[in-house]
Amino acid sequence: MIPAQAILAVLSGTAVGFSLGLIGGGGSILAVPLLLYVVGITDPHIAIGTSAVAVSVNAFANLAIHWRAGTVHWPCAFLFGSAGALGAAAGSTLGKLVDGEKLIVLFALVMIVAGIAMLRPQVAQGQLCERIDRRIAFRLVTLGIAAGFIAGFFGIGGGFLVVPGIVLGSGIPILNAIGSSLFSVGVFSMTTALNYQLSGFVVWSIAAAFIAGGVIGGFFGMKAAVKLAPKRDTLRYLFSGTVFAAAGYMLLRAGMSVLR
Repeated sequence: MIPAQAILAVLSGTAVGFSLGLIGGGGSILAVPLLLYVVGITDPHIAIGTSAVAVSVNAFANLAIHWRAGTVHWPCAFLFGSAGALGAAAGSTLGKLVDGEKLIVLFALVMIVAGIAMLRPQVAQGQLCERIDRRIAFRLVTLGIAAGFIAGFFGIGGGFLVVPGIVLGSGIPILNAIGSSLFSVGVFSMTTALNYQLSGFVVWSIAAAFIAGGVIGGFFGMKAAVKLAPKRDTLRYLFSGTVFAAAGYMLLRAGMSVLR
């Protein structure tokens, strides 16, 4: 890694960390395009594997914060995340076999879905379940495997899939689902990162720089979130627009590559 790449990796990580701290999620979807088009990683598989490391560390760090705040429902989090780890292992194995250019096109389409998901208002409904019966357990395991597979295939944290999956599977309030989802996001990303590392698709020096930037950005993002709380919906819309623009750029680059 040359010095210029290290600086760009820190700045890119700062941007992702800032967006996560500011709007509370979704920012990790930008990690792969930033690594590809800003940091300068040329192999999509390496970008996915490297970003998975950073996303995993970020998710577990935020999980600790939610744990202290008492918003993590551990039975739901552990059941959903453990089942999803199997799906993430299968999905990431399949993802490594897909041609890099095709994977980028599919990734861009997932970014569009994530952007649309970010536009949906979060409703604080549901109630904290006292115990998990067989029906709830079955739903959590099934949805966890599905979410983990998609997250592993595309090398994303998958928070926009995990949060509604936990709510649908258990009926717990959205705040507890968000806190609990971080366990799954961390596990899915860690599983994907380890699987990609087996094939040499992780650049640890860039991942470390990205993580360092994420810590800095997350701190300032949380500070900004307090001051800009009344404008959170506007910020969400702006973020979704950024995701759509990045997805469009990726599709355009992929199209130009095909035409060459």
